Amino acid sequence: MHSAIMTGWAHSRFGKSDAPDVESLIAEVGTAALEHSGITAAEVEFVALGVSNNGFSKQGFEAGLVGLAIPGLEETPAVHVENACATGSAALHAALDFVESGRGHVALAIGAEKMTGVDTSKVGDILLAGSYRPEEGDIEGGFAGVFGRIAGSYFQANGDRSRELAMIAAKNHENGVHNPYGHMRKDLGVDLCNTISEKNPRVAGPLRRTDCSLVSDGAAAIVVMSEEMARGAPRGIQFLARSHSNDIFPLSRRDPTAFEGPRRAWAQAFERSGLSLQDLDLVETHDCFTVAEMIEYEAMGLTKRGEGWKAAAEGWTRKDGKLPVNPSGGLKSRGHPIGATGISQHVMAAMQLMEEAGDMQIPRAATAGVFNMGGAAVTSYVSLMRRTS
Repeated sequence: MHSAIMTGWAHSRFGKSDAPDVESLIAEVGTAALEHSGITAAEVEFVALGVSNNGFSKQGFEAGLVGLAIPGLEETPAVHVENACATGSAALHAALDFVESGRGHVALAIGAEKMTGVDTSKVGDILLAGSYRPEEGDIEGGFAGVFGRIAGSYFQANGDRSRELAMIAAKNHENGVHNPYGHMRKDLGVDLCNTISEKNPRVAGPLRRTDCSLVSDGAAAIVVMSEEMARGAPRGIQFLARSHSNDIFPLSRRDPTAFEGPRRAWAQAFERSGLSLQDLDLVETHDCFTVAEMIEYEAMGLTKRGEGWKAAAEGWTRKDGKLPVNPSGGLKSRGHPIGATGISQHVMAAMQLMEEAGDMQIPRAATAGVFNMGGAAVTSYVSLMRRTS
């Protein structure tokens, strides 16, 4: 199997964008990623586009937008992929598969979402597409209600961990102040995040507004090349391992606090790479809700099961802790445009490894992990990454 190298990327500002639609967001990052990689559109042989949609836009067949949005790609093969909140990673995996299979040398992965174009009252129901509707479609609070139930179950087994959730939110917002691409660049502090108020109401179960990621517009793109093509590239990030694992869809068929799919994905990546969690200098993880990040600490092996809260309480995952998690601010602060998130996470990690992360930079970061999931830990992707030289 051939190796694929990340050689360039681009990232829009996340938040409420002036871009009217997904086509405009694709245009914003597509050409910029090619320029960052030092290539032209004529050299791209394949494009994988991740857009979740599911009701955010009436425009379907999003792969057809690529040739409109990026000059020079009118005749380049393009596919659209969707895998709930892991749609971006699904697009990146498709691009990596294209190169690693030997089908070609250069591929472009793009993730994009325009979420603010619909009434906010509809967002929760659209996001429920990432849940098993026959059983979970009527959960109060929409998709937040799903994770509210997960948080409630976790608290029942392990005690009320509201303050630790607030510590995760506050950490990510403190980190996000330094992210120029972030949606909410504001240091909220633990006390605000841990206090129910008019500005921070309870949303679902024990989750408050500050425990929930943001409804955002945005896009990100990554160029991947074969080793042969990447030799002259200005940047190079290699994948030491990548994995993809699924779990059964309905929450009723599994323990929703176990995160067995994420646990398997991490274990597979470590086995394939020969690395362990101790070899990582940082992790960008999927904090769609703070309770997700807390349980992900357990899934990656940072703590025992039921003790993820300890990592937050002890400050292990702060930028100066034993394993910095979400130095970019995570989904909580950076924002969560569904289709773009997985690509964005990999861009954030690549910036760290190239020492181009500015005030987000973790000193001497050499190896990074990325975890992106779709649904309530239904589909899980892990990447272990390192600079090529």
